Amino acid sequence: MTDTLTPRYTELPRRQAMVLLGAILVVALCGIVYELIIGTVSSYLLGNSVYQFSLTIGFFMFAMGVGSYVSRFFHGNLIQTFIWVELILALVGGLCSVSLFMLFPYAPWFYTVGMFTFISTIGFLVGLEIPLLMRVLSESSTARESIADVLSLDYIGALFGSVLFPILLLPSLGLISSSFAIGLTNAMVALLSVLCLRDQLDSPKRMLVSAIATIVLLFALTLLAGRITAFAQDHLYFDRIVWRKQSQYQSLVVTNTWQKNDVRLYIDGHLQFAEADEYRYHEALVHPVLSWGENAPKSVLVLGGGDGLAVREILKHPSVSRIDLVDLDPAMTDLGRNLAPIARLNENSMEASILNVYNTDAFNYVKSTDQTYDRIIVDFPDPHNEALSKLYSIEFYAMVNSILSDDGALVTQSSSPFFSPHTYWTISETLSEIFPQVVNYQVSIPSFGVWGYNLVANDPTATLGEVPESARFLTSGVFEAAQVFSEDLLPKRELAINSIFDPGIYHEYSRDVSGY
Repeated sequence: MTDTLTPRYTELPRRQAMVLLGAILVVALCGIVYELIIGTVSSYLLGNSVYQFSLTIGFFMFAMGVGSYVSRFFHGNLIQTFIWVELILALVGGLCSVSLFMLFPYAPWFYTVGMFTFISTIGFLVGLEIPLLMRVLSESSTARESIADVLSLDYIGALFGSVLFPILLLPSLGLISSSFAIGLTNAMVALLSVLCLRDQLDSPKRMLVSAIATIVLLFALTLLAGRITAFAQDHLYFDRIVWRKQSQYQSLVVTNTWQKNDVRLYIDGHLQFAEADEYRYHEALVHPVLSWGENAPKSVLVLGGGDGLAVREILKHPSVSRIDLVDLDPAMTDLGRNLAPIARLNENSMEASILNVYNTDAFNYVKSTDQTYDRIIVDFPDPHNEALSKLYSIEFYAMVNSILSDDGALVTQSSSPFFSPHTYWTISETLSEIFPQVVNYQVSIPSFGVWGYNLVANDPTATLGEVPESARFLTSGVFEAAQVFSEDLLPKRELAINSIFDPGIYHEYSRDVSGY
């Protein structure tokens, strides 16, 4: 069917045309934010951010193309159709974030179906709107002018949305509140269009009531966003949530069990530690490297570890007179310093007089510092995205070695040699390219299973010294046994060195975790 109807918008007043042009900018802004919200939720819950954003962007653009094609079959009152589409988009987009969080606990396939449903629906609706408005505007101006105006505003709106989301929306509102707020924005565009273009509508009263009802609903959801977010997060975690914060960089959640005192920290939905057994992790991370070699360390650099638990263990070594802790997120170090359950666990280590805290990127700090350290402790999250993979690269380890003393030593947490063996051994292989001595060891941590570490030193003859008697778990005998790896903890294929230019560890981690 072709559009043979007489044009009805040739006399569209300039003021009304400007309203539609403004709507295009806002539509593009909202569309890109919905896309970023879905990609971020999927990255938080499923990991592998490159994969999640690639799928989101690809299917979103495809759905937009389908919507654009389908728009050719719409006739009649195109402005009224646009307003209806905008109201549907406000509801679907506004509810996408909380719906995905609620779907996740049931089953991975259920979440995947929901994710693609939201991506396709929102993309289809956004793709439908732009051609409708372009057809309206082309009747009141030349086709060349209308196409140029629509596309330029579409691209500008996308730019605004892509900048607004990471700088303002995510750190200020969080994911669920952001989706409600953007849905409310779509609904406000629909209301403004009804008010300014009512003489162009067939049923302005009904559309006005619909727009107001949608705004009231989304406004109420925005006001209740805190409670809704709490409900969605309670749905995700087994334990009672006692503290939560969405920082500029990550989502932080602290839980506690109902039955007994067992504080747990989650970052982007991933467990970082559990009070019941965190001492095993941190003793294994800190005491071997600080007891390594003949010379007692005086200066220690901690990369990550903003919760202060590694610092707690370092303070058990009286020779240490300087600790520098580098953690990108101020919210993380504030948590370690000020949140009572965490401060109790780290024994107020973040208040130590010898501790200096730097909230900056670890890569940039290592690159620019003129300080030399006797020991370096690397306590980063697993390399589950491309940004983290550079912190496990040969280039990063070479820079770290340049600020390590001649008889210095370094330790890094290296993921699980059971659940992600190829990730673990890739780190070991990469370190061996830089350091003459590499000691691989693993311990059992009930909350995580088998967990691996790599200790390296510039002195190839150095051995373990005295472990502090205050350690609850680690002894020299435990450490010796920890260096024994059974067959099922060894790699099953040849591994490559991880580099910034060829981030193989990122792909190894994705392959490892896909099996679990």
